[in-house]
Amino acid sequence: MFRSPNWRRGCLAVAAASTLLIATSPAFAQSDYTSIGRGATEKEVASWNIDVRPDFKGLPKGSGSVAQGMDIWEGKCASCHGVFGESNQTFSPLVGGTTAQDIQTGHVARLNNAAYPGRTTLMKVSSLSTLWDYINRAMPWNAPKSLTTDEVYAVTAYLLNLGGIVPDNLVLSDANIAQVQKLLPNRNGTTTNHGLWPGKLMGNGAKPDVNAVACMKDCMVDVKVNSFLPDFARNAHGNLAEQNRSVGAQHGVDTTKPPVATMAQAKQMAATAPAPSVSANKSGNSAAIALTQKYTCVACHGLESKIVGPGFKEVAKKYGDRTDAVNYLTGKIRTGGAGLWGPITMPAQNLSEADAQTIAKWLAAGANK
Repeated sequence: MFRSPNWRRGCLAVAAASTLLIATSPAFAQSDYTSIGRGATEKEVASWNIDVRPDFKGLPKGSGSVAQGMDIWEGKCASCHGVFGESNQTFSPLVGGTTAQDIQTGHVARLNNAAYPGRTTLMKVSSLSTLWDYINRAMPWNAPKSLTTDEVYAVTAYLLNLGGIVPDNLVLSDANIAQVQKLLPNRNGTTTNHGLWPGKLMGNGAKPDVNAVACMKDCMVDVKVNSFLPDFARNAHGNLAEQNRSVGAQHGVDTTKPPVATMAQAKQMAATAPAPSVSANKSGNSAAIALTQKYTCVACHGLESKIVGPGFKEVAKKYGDRTDAVNYLTGKIRTGGAGLWGPITMPAQNLSEADAQTIAKWLAAGANK
């Protein structure tokens, strides 16, 4: 079809005008969809945007000393990770396996030693931003994001001190964290010479390690369980439904009940689940349970059964009949101990006499919900 020169010039003019409108008009670029959500406030964006990059962009201002970190560690971290970061049979060790020579070279020699028994966090981590960011967003286990910025600096400093990386008098801050990064034992232990990213800039042209093909056919209509925990192991470490964190979409299954075979059965069980019972002493019980969460007791103790230490119900059954149960349990909570329930030590807990007594009274009364 024949088009006149004037027609072509008109098309070019319209295209140029449209391009100019898109480039210069915020209203056009950001359409206002009425009644569909709203724009995030600056405060909401700030609370979400908490990641810290390897170049420490995003790191908030603050500081914390090794000494301050030790107090926080003993109160909120040692129950899971051990007094010296050695952890226990449930959690992986954080400290160990590094040497003064590793700090000099930036390569952990034992990572190449297949005979070495374990891989600790300080052996593997290559960026201090990773350590800081993870503690900030995920710790303590039962109360993520509850540490202040200065507390995160202090805990990070203490953990590095446990590994012999920084001195006892260090005050870690946003101003000196880049210098401390230069002391990490495995800071030079990473590489981009692999196929995780395409191109030569990041992956040096290495061949990708996978070749994924999208498949949208023959999809299963219902769930078919191919593997499951045996009955004797299903509730071995307490009810998973009572060990959930307060964030995330993954919830523990009620392991006091038998497993389900199909999705329909799971929906039916959820629809017919009885409402939770209400205790006559709900306010007192709730206060004690809240304290066990505040002081991270639930990281090691389930309500009914053992996790790392005995379940609260087990403690109540063993000591509830003692005439001095409240005083005895108050003392044990504060001073810790070992040998009564197994080889794993319960460290002394950094809580007030009144809070310890509230938990002890709850235990002595049966540890009810």
